[in-house]
Amino acid sequence: MARLIMWNIVSIDGCFEGTTPWSLGWFQDRLDDSFFRFVIRQLKTANMLVFGRATYQGMEAHWTKATGEVADMMNTVPKIVFSRSLAAAEWKNTRLVHDDPVATLRDLKRDTTGNIFVFGSAALSLPLINADLFDEYRLGLKSIVLAQGRPLFPSGTNLKNLDLAAADVLSPNCVVLHYVPAGASGQAQAS
Repeated sequence: MARLIMWNIVSIDGCFEGTTPWSLGWFQDRLDDSFFRFVIRQLKTANMLVFGRATYQGMEAHWTKATGEVADMMNTVPKIVFSRSLAAAEWKNTRLVHDDPVATLRDLKRDTTGNIFVFGSAALSLPLINADLFDEYRLGLKSIVLAQGRPLFPSGTNLKNLDLAAADVLSPNCVVLHYVPAGASGQAQAS
């Protein structure tokens, strides 16, 4: 059975982007080698990446033009994009899915193995959170308070009791917190 893992970078006050879509400069200007080493270790464990439409389009626009080890991994790993409006998914190794993400990912978890990561994609994540599909919430906590921005867990998110399973201190600027559902028998995998 596969593990579904949420991966997001958030500010101390819980925002994953600023006040406008893709306003991400607040965390990008403080990325360092320890962060990219973590990202590479994490990507090596990914059997699949999952995106909503907006995140997919932003990631595709960035990674298809980028170079280096992270770009190579992002461009080759199998990907799924959930969208009702996209007609095609052009990014290499991407499958476009118009079906219900909860049912589709429940089946994928049951029928595959390894790690399936949901990167970004807060709108897609909300029904997955509420359906208790995530096996781990992996949050890169950046040392900044945005004071305004889009929260990762918006109004309408069901109450979740989580246990801290692991923490990776990457730098004074970023700690990755690995949370699992409270009482879950499995622990977060080291990255």
